[in-house]
Amino acid sequence: MKKLFTLFPVLFLSFVVVHAQGYNPDNINKKAKALFAQGLERADDGNMPMAMGLVQQAINVDNKYVDAYLALAAMNGNLKNYANSIKLYEQAFALDSVYTLDYKIPYSTNLAGSGDFTKALNAINEVLSKKPPKNENSLRSALDKKKNYEFAVNYAKEHSAQTYVFAPVNMGPNINSTESEYFPCFTIDGKELIFTRRLRGANEDFFSSHLVNGQWEPAQPVPGDVNTDENEGAQNISQDGQWLFFTACNRRDGFGGCDIYMSFLEGNKWSEAIDLGGRVNSNQWESQPCLSPDKKDLYFASRRPGGYGGSDIYVCHLQPNGRWSDPENLGPQLNTAGDEQCPFIHADNQTLYFTSNVWPGYGDDDLFYVRKGPGGNWSKPVNLGYPINTIGREGTLFIKADGKTAYYASDRADSRGGLDIYSFELREDVRPFKTLWVKGQVLDKKTGAGLPSSVELIDLGTRQTFSKIQTDEKGNYLVTLPLGKDYAFNVNRKGYLFYSDNFSLSKNAPDSVFEKNIPLQPIEANASIVLKNVFFDVNKFDLQPASLAELDKLVQLMTDNPTLRIQIGGHTDSIGKAADNLKLSENRAKAVVSYLVSKGIAVTRLTAKGFGSTIPVAANKTEEGRAMNRRTEMKVVSQ
Repeated sequence: MKKLFTLFPVLFLSFVVVHAQGYNPDNINKKAKALFAQGLERADDGNMPMAMGLVQQAINVDNKYVDAYLALAAMNGNLKNYANSIKLYEQAFALDSVYTLDYKIPYSTNLAGSGDFTKALNAINEVLSKKPPKNENSLRSALDKKKNYEFAVNYAKEHSAQTYVFAPVNMGPNINSTESEYFPCFTIDGKELIFTRRLRGANEDFFSSHLVNGQWEPAQPVPGDVNTDENEGAQNISQDGQWLFFTACNRRDGFGGCDIYMSFLEGNKWSEAIDLGGRVNSNQWESQPCLSPDKKDLYFASRRPGGYGGSDIYVCHLQPNGRWSDPENLGPQLNTAGDEQCPFIHADNQTLYFTSNVWPGYGDDDLFYVRKGPGGNWSKPVNLGYPINTIGREGTLFIKADGKTAYYASDRADSRGGLDIYSFELREDVRPFKTLWVKGQVLDKKTGAGLPSSVELIDLGTRQTFSKIQTDEKGNYLVTLPLGKDYAFNVNRKGYLFYSDNFSLSKNAPDSVFEKNIPLQPIEANASIVLKNVFFDVNKFDLQPASLAELDKLVQLMTDNPTLRIQIGGHTDSIGKAADNLKLSENRAKAVVSYLVSKGIAVTRLTAKGFGSTIPVAANKTEEGRAMNRRTEMKVVSQ
């Protein structure tokens, strides 16, 4: 009976209480008592279906058996059969509201589990006002429930206008099996899914599936050497599909506890994993890695000393030498004295999702998000709300680049066994920024050879670097672009003129996928580039602030190549008088030269020349053509 007493402590305390008026356990039918006792024994053995059947028989024999109603209600609640549990509790309350008052606490839990937080709050308030628990721990637990229900009620009021329907869809037999599947993650194009499967209830391995003609192929163990006889779990694949990070515990090459490992895609196989080393890992628990879309930041959870308590979320930065920096705690604006875990940084590189058991919510671990501001600081955590969050423990979440399709693992009623992977549509107000992405190759304009280069994305509104990545050794790159902003897109490599382009996404969203190969022009006499991120107002020659980020790149080019001499050429379309256009183009070229001089570039290395509309690069018959003709060029005079 010891186990049962642990399961239903309040229930069994009541067996010795005899209410002077109303329900009296001593008056219950003997046969019903015998069936009830047998039911408790089966529950103690772990045979809940038989236990529930016997207790139901006891009720059938004596329909005034309050303790049997309460026990059966508790059993249903344990199995998350909230509706049945609520009905049984209410039947017990109807028989004797005084004897059963203590049970308004577990009753409230089942109401909250069903989503009826208002009734749950009323129930817990009734107990606290009439008969608060005398045990200090029980009282604290009841007060915590009250706080959680109040949060839920207020949250519902603040979001009452929304008509969101939470409808998770099982990903089907090609992904889910009779084993448990969890930790789903995708490449940026959404065509490859990698997840953890627990085999035979013990060994964890990675499986993958590819989307072909709109259907997921049957999942197979990932090829290569990353899966072993030991456990591998909590994995995250880089958005370009080339790196895989995961957690493994107590390995011979580890630093103690659980460590973070990394595997590389070599051809079509994953390499043997390597431990990320003593900077990232400690002799404590490190787990749940998540790589930023630009592959520069690695977020993970750790219980290492020096945190704010429990598990905290940390980040390491990839340095130019290819090593990871020392971990940085994300700070008290996110981490608490409790547990923060399961970090997921979206493809927008600004929205971070995680779980916490301390920030205000529904109880246990809830899902939250924060957004990274221009200075790198994180916003206050925002709860994702019911029904994504429940009174239970929420865990891993993955959101695709579209910002609305989310995936998680759950043991819902239609699970094929253990945890299954489900997809659902994320509520609009808790979505990350919609994200576009650009991929391509940086190459030598003359030879066509791929060039390892630095690719930088600058927010033209703030002039701050939004993302900076290094291509691979063949010059391949991938950059994600949140909508709603205008960006300067710069590529640099020593010995070449820098490349610049801009993506105007603040008003009109283009297709979600760009493929852009970037030919770099070697620095040599007469080589030229268009400065695509130098802007002027109509018929004016004052530099717009958005131009300065690109001009600063030109300053850096001149600084890195101290003998370089250049000509700045201004060009206009053919609208208006030719003389006016010539003067305007000359003044614009001079404005650029003046800025370069103000930044310390010797005027003797600079020439300004206006060409008006005399050298068009497109027809002036359309606005698109005229826009291409209105440009500022940089030409190498000598090096």
